[in-house]
Amino acid sequence: MIILSQIHIRVQLLPTGSFAFYGETEQANEVPGYVLRKLLFAWHERSYYGTRLECIRTGYGESLVIPPYMALDYLAEPGILLHGQLSWDEDVLLMIKGASLLREALAAGWYMPSYRHWLQGSMGWKPRLPGAKQVEFEQLFHGRLDEVFWHDWFHAAAVEKIKEEPGSGIGVAWSRLSEGDTLLQKGPSADVSWMQEDDWLLAIGWKQDGTPYRICVQMVEPYAETYVDGTTTAKDNGADWRLRFIAQDRMDANRFVEFSTTGNCLIGQPPAAWQDGIEAKIQEQIGRILRILPQLESEHQKGKIVEQLSDDQAWEFLTESSLQLMAAGISVFLPSWWGELSRRRPELRAKVRSSVGTSRKPMFGMDHIIQFDWRVALGGVVLSEEEFHQIAEQKKRLIYIRGKWIQLDPADLELLKAAMRGRDRRKGLSFREVLEQNLEHPVTPPLSDGKAEGEFRVNIELNSSLRTLLRKLNQRKLIPLAPIEGLEADLRPYQAEGVSWLLFLREIGLGGCLADDMGLGKTLQFIAYLLALRSAPNAMTATLGSAPSLLICPTSVLGNWQKELERFAPSLKVHLHYGAQRARGEAFEASVTGADLVITSYNIAQLDEEELSRITWNTLCLDEAQNIKNAYTKQSQAIRGLEARHRIALTGTPLENRLTELWSIVDFINPGYLGTLRHFNHHYVGPIEKSTDGSPELTSRVQRLIRPFLLRRVKKDPAIQLDLPEKVESKAYVALTSEQAALYENVVQSMMERIDSLAVMEKKGLILASLMKLKQICDHPSLLLKDGAIPGAANAPGAAGRSAKLERLLEMIDELRSDGGGCLIFTQFVEMGYLLQRVIAQERGEPVQFLHGGVGKAKRDEMIARFQDEALPEAERCRIFILSLKAGGTGLNLTAANHVFHYDRWWNPAVENQATDRAFRIGQTRDVQVHKFITLGTLEERIDEMIERKRGLSDHIVGTGENWVTEMSTGELRELFALRREWVEK
Repeated sequence: MIILSQIHIRVQLLPTGSFAFYGETEQANEVPGYVLRKLLFAWHERSYYGTRLECIRTGYGESLVIPPYMALDYLAEPGILLHGQLSWDEDVLLMIKGASLLREALAAGWYMPSYRHWLQGSMGWKPRLPGAKQVEFEQLFHGRLDEVFWHDWFHAAAVEKIKEEPGSGIGVAWSRLSEGDTLLQKGPSADVSWMQEDDWLLAIGWKQDGTPYRICVQMVEPYAETYVDGTTTAKDNGADWRLRFIAQDRMDANRFVEFSTTGNCLIGQPPAAWQDGIEAKIQEQIGRILRILPQLESEHQKGKIVEQLSDDQAWEFLTESSLQLMAAGISVFLPSWWGELSRRRPELRAKVRSSVGTSRKPMFGMDHIIQFDWRVALGGVVLSEEEFHQIAEQKKRLIYIRGKWIQLDPADLELLKAAMRGRDRRKGLSFREVLEQNLEHPVTPPLSDGKAEGEFRVNIELNSSLRTLLRKLNQRKLIPLAPIEGLEADLRPYQAEGVSWLLFLREIGLGGCLADDMGLGKTLQFIAYLLALRSAPNAMTATLGSAPSLLICPTSVLGNWQKELERFAPSLKVHLHYGAQRARGEAFEASVTGADLVITSYNIAQLDEEELSRITWNTLCLDEAQNIKNAYTKQSQAIRGLEARHRIALTGTPLENRLTELWSIVDFINPGYLGTLRHFNHHYVGPIEKSTDGSPELTSRVQRLIRPFLLRRVKKDPAIQLDLPEKVESKAYVALTSEQAALYENVVQSMMERIDSLAVMEKKGLILASLMKLKQICDHPSLLLKDGAIPGAANAPGAAGRSAKLERLLEMIDELRSDGGGCLIFTQFVEMGYLLQRVIAQERGEPVQFLHGGVGKAKRDEMIARFQDEALPEAERCRIFILSLKAGGTGLNLTAANHVFHYDRWWNPAVENQATDRAFRIGQTRDVQVHKFITLGTLEERIDEMIERKRGLSDHIVGTGENWVTEMSTGELRELFALRREWVEK
């Protein structure tokens, strides 16, 4: 396109600070952007001859966008094609004149920081041209191209130049001004009406004072004297705070001369180099100070500064006026103690009386009341309640006491008084409050952390007895080991420590959770605890009259407890409350008379709640305490309602799925300690479990709160020194058979067709039901089809051939049995257990046992003995043991096995590890191989990947379960459940 008519060039300022260049012909036609590039910028090097310029469409047509500095560079010296017929708009002609001056100012260093920009809260630059050039520049100010336009253009160009050329003069100046915590960086305070531009330039260091001295202000405290009784007070309670004015050598801080602002006289002889004009300089500085702080002007001598300050004036100068002077660049010297004092907040303390904790009677318990006296810490001085009220009545802001100045902020004093009134000292503190504060804030709070929003937090000041007690709670090594008589075993050091810890908690009336890793001997430690109670020489650990202790455990381990008690403590009298012939009603109390320990199951504890509630038990102990993880079940409520002198929980998994399970156990051993479940959910469970990073701060707080009452050691801890063999975990990946794949896809399709049409609860039910079906299909088609798979059935493939899992399991069993090994096989489906028992027994030609919830106690004990007892002839032993995960996953000692198979996944690492530890525990002498079966291409593989990613959270506090699947969207469910056909056996 060739344009022969004249082109009129206009420039429009854009909101971004850049400029839009556009043109129009005499016929009012717009000029294309590529034509403008060629006509205007063909010789402009900085824009790469127009190629770097963006073309946009505005209301005037196509326009070229020119950044501020580039526009300055171009308009200062426009280069256009000679054959171009151009005319310039009147405003553009002014911009051409001004651009030349502004570009020269940037190059020559004719600029300064913009006070106007700083007042608006930003950093800016403005031109400061010399002499005639400034006059020429000001002649451009008219119409819409006023002074603000030119200053803003210069500022935008300067900022762009600093970014492009940081080594330029203005770039270096910007770096220097940006260093440190300067007034320039802070921005203006609420009131800077006193400040003039020269004040500001001096304060930010742009303008330098050429004198060899600086005028400074010093605040001098009243003279103080000490009396014979040791108290100290100000000599004069009148206006004896003083402002001292000095001229200080800039090079030598110890060289100064004092002067009087009221008499305009120097006190002392200034150096000869200072004498020229020092009086005028002093008067200038006085005027500047009075502009900043007009309230300091003397009532009797206008233009003079008052040198004597009242108490209120001194407070105002310390807290506000001094900061304003320093912000203006004036040096201020305050008393040395003020820096620390101004950072210290008043602290309200509840000082525990010295007599608390010294008695040898059984003490504390969570609700034990502790008497205390109020103490108030002000600026490092600790006052009694009486002293505090006496000082507060004086209504002073600064008081000199015991050799120190203290500040009394009226607002803080009122809050302190309100805090004292809000808690009746006569009612004391509960031991729970002492514990919570000590555990949540084990370190002294920082100086500035004295009060929460609108109120003071009460800091509890412990006496020596309580400090010792709490140190023992936090550092168990300090607890002396208790002597134990009658134990037919040698305790390992960590086990002796665990027993002494339980006895110590009993002594102070607190419950404990022994949460050692599976296989570390929790059973033995509790037995030793019982023996120690019986032989205790003092009232702290003696039994409660003739009342026995009560142990509640799963039915599956009743026999195990009986055997362990007979083995390790034959002198203890043990009564088993179980079975149809157990004593009921009035006969119950007679049946347990004389017993040291009564053992019963969780089910019986609920059924016989009335009988068990008639006795205040010496100790109430829950084995596998995760059985009460749901606080709202009837079983949990029945057990919580039992009375006992001491409560103990034994569990290897204090937390399986959710933090509420941990709350349930802690609330059992120490009722009310963590608050209500609703409170715990609101403050901890929700924030932690919903946080993507597990909320480390809240997690740490929960850990601090529970640590004194929860003792957990793991097998691989070097301090345990178990010398256990290795536990090697591996995953056995298998594919689906064609039959399994077809069933799998049918279930998924059926679920996805219905999912979006169901209500919330129906949707959750469908998802969980489908989840169960898919897991069954991955195990064996027979679980879903209910076709009673029997090896060798006519016209049907063998049961093993229908499941790759089962085929692989048989291969691995053949291998381990050839080496003489024994194995445990865990499954969550009873039907799968029966199927495995039939298939393996037929394939191997040897006995296979299956333990599930329906097996009675006597039969259970017989099966365990047949697997464990090495004295049995080999022909009578059974070396392959199938267990349902719920019935056999806890409490059993099955160290005869050196292989553990998880045939199907529980999807909870804690539960699976607990089951594995039936074999990997004290007494195991061989390496234990753990095999986890995973069906490729199915949800088993995807969820295993999720478990591995989330294992870190589980190891800290948060676990994983299955209900989270029900919260997924339809798309997420389709992705989770979809079958990947590449892993289906052809």
